[in-house]
Amino acid sequence: MALGRAYSIAVSGLHGDVVEIEADITSGLPGVHLVGLPDTALQESRDRVRSAITNSGNEWPMSRLTLALSPATLPKMGSVYDIALAASVLSAAQKKEWPRLEKAVLLGELALDGRVRPVRGVLPAVLAAAREGRQTVVVPMKNLPEASLVDGIEVLGVRTLRQLMAWIEGRGTLAEQVQRTEPEDDECADLADVVGQTQARYAVEVAAAGAHHLMLTGPPGIGKTMLAQRLPGLLPPLSESEALEVTAIHSVAGLLADDTPLITRPPLVAPHHTSSVAALVGGGSGMARPGAVSRAHRGVLFLDECAEIGGSVLEALRTPLEEGEVRLARRDGVARYPARFQLVLAANLCPCAPADPKDCICGGAVKRRYLGKLSGPLMDRVDLHVQMDPVRAGAFADAQGGESTAVVRARVAAARAAAAERWRPLGVRTNAEVPGPVLRRGYRLPRAAMAPLRTALDRGQLSIRGVDRCLRVAWSLADLNGRTSPTLEDTQTALSFKQRGAAR
Repeated sequence: MALGRAYSIAVSGLHGDVVEIEADITSGLPGVHLVGLPDTALQESRDRVRSAITNSGNEWPMSRLTLALSPATLPKMGSVYDIALAASVLSAAQKKEWPRLEKAVLLGELALDGRVRPVRGVLPAVLAAAREGRQTVVVPMKNLPEASLVDGIEVLGVRTLRQLMAWIEGRGTLAEQVQRTEPEDDECADLADVVGQTQARYAVEVAAAGAHHLMLTGPPGIGKTMLAQRLPGLLPPLSESEALEVTAIHSVAGLLADDTPLITRPPLVAPHHTSSVAALVGGGSGMARPGAVSRAHRGVLFLDECAEIGGSVLEALRTPLEEGEVRLARRDGVARYPARFQLVLAANLCPCAPADPKDCICGGAVKRRYLGKLSGPLMDRVDLHVQMDPVRAGAFADAQGGESTAVVRARVAAARAAAAERWRPLGVRTNAEVPGPVLRRGYRLPRAAMAPLRTALDRGQLSIRGVDRCLRVAWSLADLNGRTSPTLEDTQTALSFKQRGAAR
């Protein structure tokens, strides 16, 4: 009897668990028995591993081979275990226990000729290995820049199975981790390019200052999409922890760049209006993949033509908007993905959508039905509503245009810094994350400042959640104006942004 052992990582969502792979060679009819809840891709690894071993100059054991992946109750999915399986088989076949193999975690898919191919989810896997106290992790060469983002663990890159075995046996070396390269500052779209729309520009600035959700309505071609695309440029760069979290999500989704994998700028995700629920919140067969709401984590989710999106798709946004997390239940378990994003909705006023609203031929019932897909509970979670008007020829007379992105970004950064300092004891950084009871009790505004909100609540124009959201916007307005507390003017302005959408 011969026994070999190697280690890999099973990733579910952004969480990883160490998987121990054992290979046992015993007398009996030749055959490979894979146990430990493998999925179809992992079942097929038996043929890939066998071909890779034989084509790399090694012999495949011609007897009964049992491959066990433990914990046995943890579902194993994908091809990330290939090189670990191959290493355990060779260890059992040669009856050797290599010290390097005992200390290392192996990640990678094998080609039939022994080449090591890249896999998804390497960054969360390496983070899990570092958290478990592992000393070394071996990854495919194309995944090496991504894996090198993790500090506190030795990361090595491998090209072929032959090269891996030479390193395990102490006869060769592997590529060492690469130095992190800072991504170049991409020239973001300038806010000054937007013609007119002073009120909508200010709403975008307020949304950036407090991480608020925003809805833009109006005829086509007036700048709704342009404003939404310029919102990420107003947001501050991601912190180190936020950048790693966002990069890990994109790693699982297989969307990272090979040269500069670290994402340091807030992402902008704009799914098509025909996207399904699974495409928006995540899902798919096997291991649930992150959807658009998770890929937009710490960034902006832009839903253009939101009135054309199915009602069930829009209602699926409720939980992520409130909790900042998506839980995808599958037969094999629950995958969790963070989803704390800024939502930007854009819609026309009616189906015919003329350039001038005066030319609309839609009846009142048609208009109400068109925007009726946007349910009250969903709209109650949107902080800022702006109805944009057509731009007239006089707007082109001003050659200077409006303020640039750099100028507005500086004000947003100062407002966010003030909010982060104020909410530091609560463990939050933006006004949009502050719980409503805290605003109504611990940071209660003067009675005069609260008067407009009390009146709207008594008239049924606002819910308690709507009051909380108006208070958050009021604090953002105060931060932008350099005030230590919202005034009556701030609460009135916040209420006007909220009620403008209710009067559609």
